[in-house]
This record gives sequence, C-alpha cells and structure tokens, in this order.
Amino acid sequence: MAVKVRLAEKFALFDDHWAPRLAARYNGNEVRLAKVEGEFHWHKHDETDELFLVIEGELDMEFRDRTEHMKAGDLIVVPRGTEHRPCARSGEVKLLVMDADGTPNTGDEATAFKPVEV
Repeated sequence: MAVKVRLAEKFALFDDHWAPRLAARYNGNEVRLAKVEGEFHWHKHDETDELFLVIEGELDMEFRDRTEHMKAGDLIVVPRGTEHRPCARSGEVKLLVMDADGTPNTGDEATAFKPVEV
C-alpha cells in the first residue's frame, strides 16, 4: 500500500548528525534522511551512484577537483567510484539521500551507520 511520508515530521524524530534514517524503500533503493553538520570524511561507493537533495540549509559537496555549493532545493548525483566529502560548514543541513539497499554511508561496511527506520 502506498503511504505518504511527511519529511518535516520524520526529521523531527531525530537530532543526531551523520546518522541516516530510513524514510522509505523503492525498487531496491533506500530513501534516507540525514541531519549533518561539519565535515564528513572522504569516501566513495564503488558499486552505486548516490543522490543528495538538500531539504534545508547549505551544503558543500567536495570532490577532489572541485566543490559544488548547494542550497535548499538543489540535488546532485555522485557517480559510483567518485570520491566525495559532504560538508555543512554553515550550520545544520537536512538532506534526503537515495542509495541502493544496504549501501554503507561511509563507503565501508565496517564503519557505516546502519539506517534506522523512522
């Protein structure tokens, strides 16, 4: 059955940073919500692309050769195998991230935060 998801309500359920929450699943993909602040670490996903949509705030998506500055309403798809580092240097950012099921957010299963359903 199709169920509507209210992003604002889901974001209100958690406060920790860099710990994605699972808001929905579709076609072998996970729709994750995350609050982020500060800098994440450099990483890549060898097997899948990754989509980031800024819901609130401003995010710098760093690549080895450039930085893309993103504001609310902007999205970017990071191609598989591309090193990247999301950075929220101007305060908290709310993100919607789409990944293939089970993709480790850190690029490494051993250090990944397992998304919790909200």
